[in-house]
Amino acid sequence: MIYRIEKDTLGEVKVPIDKYWGAQTERSRKNFKIGLESSMPIEIIHSFAILKKAAAHANFEFGLLSKKKRDIISLVCDEIITGKLNKQFPLVIWQTGSGTHTNMNVNEVISNRGHVLMGGVLGERKKNFFIHPNDDVNMSQSSNDTFPTAMHIASYKKLIEYTIPSIKKLRGVLEEKSRSFKNVIKIGRTHLMDAIPITLGQEFSGYVSQIDHGLKSIEKTLYNLSELAIGGTAVGTGLNAPKGYDKKVTKYICEYTGYPFKIAKNKFESLASHDAIVEAHGALKQISVSLIKISNDIRFLSSGPRSGIGEIHIPENEPGSSIMPGKVNPTQCEALLMVCTQIIGNDVTISIAGSSGNYELNVSKPLIIYNFLQSSQLLADACTSFSYFCVKGIKPNYKRIQEFLDKSLMLVTALNTHIGYEKSAEIAKFAYQNDSTLKEEAIRLGYLTGDQFERLVNPSKMV
Repeated sequence: MIYRIEKDTLGEVKVPIDKYWGAQTERSRKNFKIGLESSMPIEIIHSFAILKKAAAHANFEFGLLSKKKRDIISLVCDEIITGKLNKQFPLVIWQTGSGTHTNMNVNEVISNRGHVLMGGVLGERKKNFFIHPNDDVNMSQSSNDTFPTAMHIASYKKLIEYTIPSIKKLRGVLEEKSRSFKNVIKIGRTHLMDAIPITLGQEFSGYVSQIDHGLKSIEKTLYNLSELAIGGTAVGTGLNAPKGYDKKVTKYICEYTGYPFKIAKNKFESLASHDAIVEAHGALKQISVSLIKISNDIRFLSSGPRSGIGEIHIPENEPGSSIMPGKVNPTQCEALLMVCTQIIGNDVTISIAGSSGNYELNVSKPLIIYNFLQSSQLLADACTSFSYFCVKGIKPNYKRIQEFLDKSLMLVTALNTHIGYEKSAEIAKFAYQNDSTLKEEAIRLGYLTGDQFERLVNPSKMV
């Protein structure tokens, strides 16, 4: 490996000659070799670039930054946003809890890449930085307000652009199934035991409603997620940032993203806590709980095909066993279950991390955003997969549904208001004991004639 020498306030550091990062990034890379697979989410890096570009334009307007520096910073930020420089951000989430190392990683890459764009060579600075990572790129900022700002930009964009659309797609497929199954009368189940009739469409409508409530919960959290901490600098007082700086930066962020971000009402709160993300992830947990119920129902309803319930057919996507020929399993349901379990676990992590603020700063920021973005992406991917490879292909097993409906003892419930609960229970009890039908026992006990039973016990009128 060929190195160049970079300097920071602690001295000289060897940095790989072909990398744009600087001394502080390299120190973090060497000092935190923890869970190397847990890289800082690229969404945070891209959000940082949006913020740094906005900050450069705001600082120019205040007369603090030259036009040439503004334009070079903006150009590098655009390269970062488009993914051109993704490999220049090697740090893991297991670093300083403020995210300072990642903030400086971005600052150093912008500085060094800007130097190259201006015709310079990496490592060959005869004078001071033309674009200094701290004095220029980080001007009017602190890691303590930039990292939470990037967190909110990344979270908001992820929910709007990926998670919510994928959940809505699943909701649409479930609603379509609910409509198409509206006349399929089947036996209902409570406590896992036979209950009174329901339509398959009604059963699926419950799933649609669960998704609707979850979507509303997620959408409600967007208002608080749209608040940005920028302008608070180190502790929330805004030291070293010009008056009105937060408004200008936020205006540019809105312009670049197309989303309605706004200034945090209280900068002390936005630096020291991350309740908005705790709230938003709580909504992701809520819909995950719903999806576990939905996926379990579908895999139980499709169980068998001959020795289970088997009331619905799900798509046969792949062989289910390495030893049992012809076996097909509800794999999409299982994948969704695991994803939702992971999200619930992430919620515990975020809750504990969210409570880990002391005085003016929360010191678990990288962990919080890593888990939030993971949950958001997993949920989006799993909903899309579940929609396309499972729900879309569900078909009723009409023969099985009718068989269970005809055998159900709980149809006797329709007789409650005509012969009373106790006589109805007696009919059901003897039908079960004698392996006979409800009709046969109603006639044998002398409670109803055959015609009366046929008129009163009509599943189509019970749904």
